[in-house]
Amino acid sequence: MSTPTIRDVAERAGVSKSLVSLVLRGSAGVRPQKREAVLAAVEALGYRPNAAARSLSERRTHTVGVLLNDLRNPWFVELLDGLNGLLYDSGMHVLLADGHLNRRLGEDLTRTFTELRVDGLIAVGTLQDPEALRTAAGRIPTVVAGAREPVLPGVDIVANDDERGARLATEHLIGLGHRHIAHIAGQGAVGELRRRSFEATMREHGLADTAVVEQGDLTEEGGYRAAVRLLSRPQRPTAVFAVNDMTCVGALSAAEESGLRVPRDLSLVGYDNTYVSRLRHLWLTTVDNAGHDVGRRAAQRLLDRIDEPDRPAEVDLATPSLEARGTTAPPRTAT
Repeated sequence: MSTPTIRDVAERAGVSKSLVSLVLRGSAGVRPQKREAVLAAVEALGYRPNAAARSLSERRTHTVGVLLNDLRNPWFVELLDGLNGLLYDSGMHVLLADGHLNRRLGEDLTRTFTELRVDGLIAVGTLQDPEALRTAAGRIPTVVAGAREPVLPGVDIVANDDERGARLATEHLIGLGHRHIAHIAGQGAVGELRRRSFEATMREHGLADTAVVEQGDLTEEGGYRAAVRLLSRPQRPTAVFAVNDMTCVGALSAAEESGLRVPRDLSLVGYDNTYVSRLRHLWLTTVDNAGHDVGRRAAQRLLDRIDEPDRPAEVDLATPSLEARGTTAPPRTAT
C-alpha cells in the first residue's frame, strides 16, 4: 500500500492542497467545516507530513543542536532532561553532540549544526573553543546553558547562581563548627565564581587564615589527587567543599584511603546534586543547582530568541539550595 500524500488528503476532504497545508500549519483563517473535513481525512488515511518538504516551505527544520562540553558529566543529564522536555513539547527535535569527542576528532561541530540548518543552538558547559561558538551565534539563535562563558552579543546565558551556591556550602560547614575548611576548585568562569565565593565567605567569618584552595579539574581523579595533597598538609582540613560532585567522590576515596572516616574525621560537600550524590553508599551533602530548571529555562530562552532574534542578550540564574545528607557533621574536636 502506497504512502498517502497531501493530494490524497485533499481529494478525500474535497478541498485544495493549499487549504490542507493551511490546516496542517494551524492557520486561523480556515472555516471550521473545512478544517474538520481535512483532519478527518488525515486521520482516516494515516497521513504524516513530510518533514523535509515542510522545512523547505516554512524555512525551518524544527531541530535544535545541543553541544555538550562533556557528556560524561552527570549534571548535564539533569539539564538535558529539562531541556528536551520543553523542546519536544514545542515540536522541536534535538540533535546532540559531545564536545569531548569533538576535541578528540579535531572537528567543529558547531559548523556541522550550521550546515544542517538547525533553528537554534544550545551550548551546554564551558566549551574549549569559544570562537567557534561566536561564529555559529552570528548565524543562528544561540543560548549558553550551565556555564557563564563565553559572553557574546545576542547570546543568552542560563546558569546556576554559583556564588550563592558556594556560599551555602561554605556557611553550612562553618555553621557545623568547622574552621579549617578547604576548597577543591574547578576550571573556567564557573569554577572561578565558586572559588571566589568560598574565599569571600571564609573572610567574612574571620577565617581567611585557615581557608585553603587546591586546584582540581572537575573529575573524580582530579578530586582524588587534590584531596591527597590537602590531607598531607601538617594542618589538614576538617572539612572540604568540592567544586562538583565528581570531585567530591574523588575526595571521599582519598579520605577513606588515608584511614579517615567521613563525616566523623572529615566532612565533605559537593556541588550539583547529581544522581551520583544520591547513591545510598555515597549520600553526599551537596548543593542542588537546579539542573532541570536550568535546562527548561535554556530551552525557553532559545524558543524566545528564535521568535525574536534581535532582542538584547540576558543572563538568567536559577536559585540553588543545600541538600544536607551523610557526609557532613561537626568536627570531632575544636580547631
